[in-house]
Amino acid sequence: MADSEHSSSDDTNADSQEETNEGSKLEFSEDEETLIIRMYNLVGERWALIAGRIPGRTAEEIEKYWNTRHSTSE
Repeated sequence: MADSEHSSSDDTNADSQEETNEGSKLEFSEDEETLIIRMYNLVGERWALIAGRIPGRTAEEIEKYWNTRHSTSE
């Protein structure tokens, strides 16, 4: 019984830690922002290709950044 309780708390801690890490990773430097914009203008929404040019970034992070900063709902 103690094992199942322990697993539940680990899952909760992992989820909150992941959200914290995700929030901080969405902070991009000016160089990264410039590169994302330039690459987007060249290749469009090919997030994996853009992420390949920015060490430590995933396609999902870059797409989320783009969608929050450059939404087309104008």
